[in-house]
Amino acid sequence: MSGEPLRVDVAIVGGGLVGASLAIALQVSNLRVALVESVAPDAAAQPSFDDRTTALGNGTRKIFEALDLWRELAPTAAPIKHIHVSDAGRYGFARLAADEHDLDAFGYVLTNRSIGAVLRRRLGASTNLELRMPARCTRVEIFDDHARLETDPGARPLAAKLVVAADGAQSQVRLAAGLPAEVEDYAQVAVVAHVAAARPADGTAYERFTPQGPFAVLPLADGHYGVVWTLAPEAASRVLAMSDADYLQALQAEFGWRVGRFLRVGQRSSYPLKLTRAQDVVGRRVVLIGNAAQGLHPVAGQGFNLGLRDAATLAEVLVSTSIATALGDRDVGAPQLLEEFRARRSEDRAGMLRFTDGLVKLFGDRRPGIPLARDLGLLLFDLSPTAKQAMSRLSYGFGGSVPRLARGAALTAGQSDSP
Repeated sequence: MSGEPLRVDVAIVGGGLVGASLAIALQVSNLRVALVESVAPDAAAQPSFDDRTTALGNGTRKIFEALDLWRELAPTAAPIKHIHVSDAGRYGFARLAADEHDLDAFGYVLTNRSIGAVLRRRLGASTNLELRMPARCTRVEIFDDHARLETDPGARPLAAKLVVAADGAQSQVRLAAGLPAEVEDYAQVAVVAHVAAARPADGTAYERFTPQGPFAVLPLADGHYGVVWTLAPEAASRVLAMSDADYLQALQAEFGWRVGRFLRVGQRSSYPLKLTRAQDVVGRRVVLIGNAAQGLHPVAGQGFNLGLRDAATLAEVLVSTSIATALGDRDVGAPQLLEEFRARRSEDRAGMLRFTDGLVKLFGDRRPGIPLARDLGLLLFDLSPTAKQAMSRLSYGFGGSVPRLARGAALTAGQSDSP
């Protein structure tokens, strides 16, 4: 549809977990916000709101508390009170206990679907929000003073001072902005399922490194477990094709008996594992957050936490009016604001990318001597309270500025903690 566009300050393309959270965070401002998402949130095809599990770190919990969302999320959140890491078939292992670090939990495991349901309810009650869901963004044009977006079906175009790309690793907006991304295929596939075992989940998360990739067994609120089994593509296809009985038998052989016998399995799904890294997270009138900026391997469960810190930092920069006043206008797409976002996210983003990619490659390295050194490192880590303390704070970021929301402080127009 052509004609006079609907003018907004911020257009968020992508209404998954990160994009929806940003839209909610911006509700404390008087910014005019549009959210465009191509898939209905309750559709089976919605990849962000499916039955995969997400581990929320304590920094993420604080963000959701500050947005007044945690009280709705808590009933379906399973606390991680213990973590057991091991190198499959070898002697290296490490154990962490939350109470040794004065924490209630290292984090909380929820299904994407339960998080999405809470976000969806809040979006439906939001004010000053142009919600287009489902609606596909069909065209993005970027000009000096605004960006123009066309959506279907037949809606007025949008003219936005700033476009936020929250549309995933294959971001259309990133492509339109001419922001290149590097993609590294790990040649691995994550096979995901919920399983019931003879021993109900007790708050322990297991991470086991195997020759084919990491293997995670995570506690769920109903006493079941979320399993993320990383395999080579051919092996993943075989596991997906197994009967439930054969899958449970194979799972038992791979994981062992730490939670007793595996009894039942729900629907299995899979997704390929790739490292996606945009060379820059800002462009003219465009900023990238979440998987549009960086898609991580799930080895440390940090992808969503990192993306949510993107959203929290961007919300803080945009809500603040002190910078806009200094510029003499309310241009939320001004280069100065985007440069501040880039600078504040640089250290955390780069550190987390190095950390997760390094873990995958370290535990996949089978050259002579490397497994022995790796196991020694795990055992030394297990004996080091200092190293464990540093790991326990990972969910607050990998350095740099911690956003106000991640410290549990609500955003208020006019506030800025920018350095």
